[in-house]
Amino acid sequence: MSEQPLAIIDSGMVTGVGLTSAVSCAAIRCAIDNFQETRFMDKGGEWIMGCEVPLEEPWRGKTKLIKMLSTALFELFEKHPKLNTEEVPLLLCLSEHDRPGRVIDDDNTFFISLLDEMEIEFHEKSRVIAQGRVSVSVALARARELIYKKTVPQVIIAGVDGLLVGSGLSVYEDRERLLTSQNSNGFIPGEAAAAILVSRPVTDGEPHLICNGLGFGVEPSTIDSDLPFRADGFVQAIQEVTADAGCSLGDVDFQIASVSGEQYWFKEASLSVLRTLRERKEEFDIWHPADCIGEVGAAIGPVMLSVALTAAKKGYAPGKNVICYLSNDDGKRAATILNYQQNSRAA
Repeated sequence: MSEQPLAIIDSGMVTGVGLTSAVSCAAIRCAIDNFQETRFMDKGGEWIMGCEVPLEEPWRGKTKLIKMLSTALFELFEKHPKLNTEEVPLLLCLSEHDRPGRVIDDDNTFFISLLDEMEIEFHEKSRVIAQGRVSVSVALARARELIYKKTVPQVIIAGVDGLLVGSGLSVYEDRERLLTSQNSNGFIPGEAAAAILVSRPVTDGEPHLICNGLGFGVEPSTIDSDLPFRADGFVQAIQEVTADAGCSLGDVDFQIASVSGEQYWFKEASLSVLRTLRERKEEFDIWHPADCIGEVGAAIGPVMLSVALTAAKKGYAPGKNVICYLSNDDGKRAATILNYQQNSRAA
């Protein structure tokens, strides 16, 4: 076990299949999706499929991102009414600055707009982490530092993103990355927001999901590269995360990945396991929530952690140990090992 474990206490979530964490996780468990025709058309003259979050008004752009994120955060606050946000840093996960279709032109302005919308303040150690899908692992590493070295009792990690933007979809269609009437090897765009509350674990009789390990890597053969593909980035991340958690991949019961429709990501997940798994396993399930909510960019990390937490609490997870894989288009890779412990609770 890591010397600096983190307890994932609770979550809030807004997706195309549910406006709360419980509803979203139930839909994902049942493999229910909300893929519908969008207002965007592909080059073949057919409507592009997507997974849109159905809010009460037809907000778009930054406004909708703020509305989704504030809804997810308020759900978390409702579960923990005594939470003093001024004492809790918010680590906000956003898309990469060069991501096609990014509607946030200034991260700090977006953060301030969120505070104005919610009429609250967070701890001065709050920050934006604009590193796409791997942002949540970077945020967990930062949360470790804040909790164990800066004596901050709790940290909120949140992510929000959306790919239902015409300019971005056009770029992905030109790169043959988008699922269209003319391309079957592509992703379905979606949008989502999710937030988790983390703290130091304390032995106190209550069960919680514990983050025991973090690992990072860089894949030289990216999805747009012609270099030979060996899944070196995930192999590196798996080696780091298992060393940090003090276990082997064989000790893990199942997997959750950020893969979202394109064959490249599934091949990478399979190859990385083939290169690192030393024990024979009868089953090694891999879950991918994007099958239900679409490609949601930087929001997928907190969504995956919320799915893992709910599955553990509800008792339908294949086991107590899970590894989460996260991957960026630019080659950044991250892995997190989680363990559901029955005898510990967050302070």
